[in-house]
Amino acid sequence: MCGVAGYFNIQAPPEGSLRCLERMIWPLRHRGPDGFGFFQDDLIGFAHARLSIIDLEGGWQPICNEDRSVWVIFNGEIFNYLELRKQLVGQGHHFSTESDTEVIVHLYEEKGSDFVQDLNGQFAIALYDTRKQSILLARDRMGIRPLFYCQHKGRCYFGSEIKAIFSADPSLSRSIDPQVLQDIFTLWSPVGADTIFTGVLQLQPGYILEINRQGVGAQQQYWDIDYHTPVFNASEDELVEELRALLIDSVRLQLRADVPVGAYLSGGLDSSVITSLIRHYTTNPLRTFSVAFEDAVYDERPEQAKVINYLHTEHDQVVCSYADIAEAFPRVIYHAETPIVRTAPAPLFLLSALVRKHDYKVVLTGEGSDEILGGYDLFKEAKVRAFISAQPHSACRAMLLKRLYPYLALSPTRSASYAQQFFATDVHPNSDVFYAHQPRWKNGQFLNRFLSDECKAALSSPIEKAANSLARKMDGQDFFTRAQYVESKLLLANYLLCSQGDRMGMAHSVEGRFPFLDHRVVEFAARIPVRLKMRGLNEKYLLKKAMRGLLPAAIVERKKQPYMAPDILSFFGATTPPYVDYLLSPDSLNKSGLFNADMVVNLVAKCRVKARQGFRENMALVGILSTQCLYDQFIANWRPDCPLTLQNTRRIIQ
Repeated sequence: MCGVAGYFNIQAPPEGSLRCLERMIWPLRHRGPDGFGFFQDDLIGFAHARLSIIDLEGGWQPICNEDRSVWVIFNGEIFNYLELRKQLVGQGHHFSTESDTEVIVHLYEEKGSDFVQDLNGQFAIALYDTRKQSILLARDRMGIRPLFYCQHKGRCYFGSEIKAIFSADPSLSRSIDPQVLQDIFTLWSPVGADTIFTGVLQLQPGYILEINRQGVGAQQQYWDIDYHTPVFNASEDELVEELRALLIDSVRLQLRADVPVGAYLSGGLDSSVITSLIRHYTTNPLRTFSVAFEDAVYDERPEQAKVINYLHTEHDQVVCSYADIAEAFPRVIYHAETPIVRTAPAPLFLLSALVRKHDYKVVLTGEGSDEILGGYDLFKEAKVRAFISAQPHSACRAMLLKRLYPYLALSPTRSASYAQQFFATDVHPNSDVFYAHQPRWKNGQFLNRFLSDECKAALSSPIEKAANSLARKMDGQDFFTRAQYVESKLLLANYLLCSQGDRMGMAHSVEGRFPFLDHRVVEFAARIPVRLKMRGLNEKYLLKKAMRGLLPAAIVERKKQPYMAPDILSFFGATTPPYVDYLLSPDSLNKSGLFNADMVVNLVAKCRVKARQGFRENMALVGILSTQCLYDQFIANWRPDCPLTLQNTRRIIQ
């Protein structure tokens, strides 16, 4: 794992700028504290911050091929690098390191831009072909590793994080895009290549991009989740065995490292699956880490203990209080670089600090299982709504409603009449491509009423925007499959993997790995019949069956409880941090110009009186506070710094 940054002179004068590269890479030092590498010629500049995991001594970047015509910097891991290396050596290529990075340059020599098809990994790559005088940017299939770019004064800047781009040139403008803010508040994530900052784009998951003297090309998709492939006609038992075998191999590959590898353990099924497979099918020492909460509503220590005792793991945990979450929140936003609508990233930020404290650089996690195998409550909601729509008078509906959200103290299903009203719909499941998501997105739209009139002006519908981006990929699919695709393309890539995955781990130089997001597992899951993903309202049915005998029955059969953290209570409990009062004051709100100050002040007053609020109010408070925090850090008070001399560097000038 690492941080990458650089530039390409499109129309700018053909000259290198080492100081520019130093300014860009310095704010990414948390991603790579083990040293900096630089390459420059008259056309391009590459900078790399290294977190040494494979080939600790020889894996410095940038890395080139034998004749120095191809150069690469790379953030991530290529898990099948040993197999690729053997293949490439057989084709006559010579390697100068033992790193996974070097396979990229040689594979590019063989296959050109198609080299990405052979990679099993999580990556953001910048590759410079001196003969073509072009840079190729590439991002992994599921969007695990981030990569951003921006054009300014004839240069294209790129980096693992937006702060690298903002540090490149003091004259580069910085502003929050009101359209994307509305998108995030409604959908929880940006759409497509957009980011919250005007003019800054992300390379989308499963895409490549070429930059040359003619300009920045269009993003080209090389992979997508294909739900149009016919489902398997194999038996249930055969699919169980194949799923287990794929997950075992994914875990085996992702344990490859020259440093110790641990695992996150939440107490839920997904992280327990990964931990169990490490114990039963590898020789890797089993070290686990978890989050616990002082508030019993969110705490999962009893479930964690069952897995710890069953698998005999060496375990450490961080216990989060309301105050801990509030204290960490500004740093969470600094690393996330986007508004968020829940505080859930904050405990993961604290968890990665614990991991690093114990000298671990790598952890495996269960993220991604819910999207590909049908684990979210959202999928259950859609099934219940579809049933109620088709059978409005069925005696079964009350029983079905009670089975939703058993973990929520304030579940909407506690009132039968309210639940019936909430879930009933006249819309046929197949007539709306976002049938499953409409209830969540309606809640999200509540947040937009707090926007200022200026922000609301001339904005397009986020849902229409999502439809334009995604709808054509869902033609002919059932509502359950469509919901899976939307979750994978929006929430997973642009929210969970961003704000809870890569960013919270790398804030403390910890690399997260995601065995469920091995593209082979994702492609296999896409072909599993829906009835084997969710049987009735029993989520992830096939996965549960695959893990019987490998985990305690209480964990395998436990009803899904999503990971959550205290929201308003963190900021308006026993104490309120001074920064909250400052950022939500009328003066600060008027300065940003993003929100209706009177409405926000009323919301804050309501929270002060009664900290426990409804779901929408929690989202609104966190969304507004995180946006104000983002504005304060990246726009109002942006102060990039960089030492005059960077230590532990390697420079190549060509």
